[in-house]
Amino acid sequence: MSLNKFSLCLIALVLANVTPASAQWGSLKGKFVLDGAAPKPVALDVNKDVEVCGKHMLVNEELLVDAAGGIANVVVYVRTKGVQVNPGVAAAAAKPVVYDNKGCRFEPHILGVMIGQAVTLRNSDPVGHNSNVQPIGDQGINPLIPSGGEIEHKFNRSQFVPVSVTCNIHPWMKGYILPRENPYIAVSGKDGTFELKNLPVGELEFQAWHEKSGYLATPDWDKGRFKLTIAADDGETIGNTIGDKKIPAALFSK
Repeated sequence: MSLNKFSLCLIALVLANVTPASAQWGSLKGKFVLDGAAPKPVALDVNKDVEVCGKHMLVNEELLVDAAGGIANVVVYVRTKGVQVNPGVAAAAAKPVVYDNKGCRFEPHILGVMIGQAVTLRNSDPVGHNSNVQPIGDQGINPLIPSGGEIEHKFNRSQFVPVSVTCNIHPWMKGYILPRENPYIAVSGKDGTFELKNLPVGELEFQAWHEKSGYLATPDWDKGRFKLTIAADDGETIGNTIGDKKIPAALFSK
């Protein structure tokens, strides 16, 4: 498959920010924990397509918290401009990724991509869907994707917050895609944990965001931003961590 001029420029841009193999790298991990009572998942009304979608026991994914208080789907990304990129991370980020309509929901709920990275919008369901994507200052699309169909899309502009993806046919469906100029993007799992691997050592600024609260603006994180000095991993353990970061329940009350 041949590469277009934009793809070549993107690869050149990434490689320009890749440091030599002798550079040191460190990873960052942590966990987001709700400081308050965990809400129960709210079942969605799928009467519009009950025969197909009703069997999936769908819930509202705006705020998912496990029994231990772990907050899922918190986005953490490197905000520092011109950050150096690990060669392995750069190579992985150049590969196409899939954003699926599966089980009458978007899978994954939130996807991080690099600008120019190929995103395959796919429909694995037995019914038709559409993927309505309208990024700020970038090309919007709203393709109808039949069962088993797919369409490729690329983002050309970096965003500070994830771009919503919706299905007009099934209005409860909502997900997000975050295009950035570097591949250092993590989304917390069901237990609230996240990990950013192979970051360049030194001080970096990070951004934390959640769809229910927006920026995680805690008392010590102005507008959800925080700075850390990343130390090199020792090959066995990850020494950089934010620990269990407690997030006030009031942030999710809007």
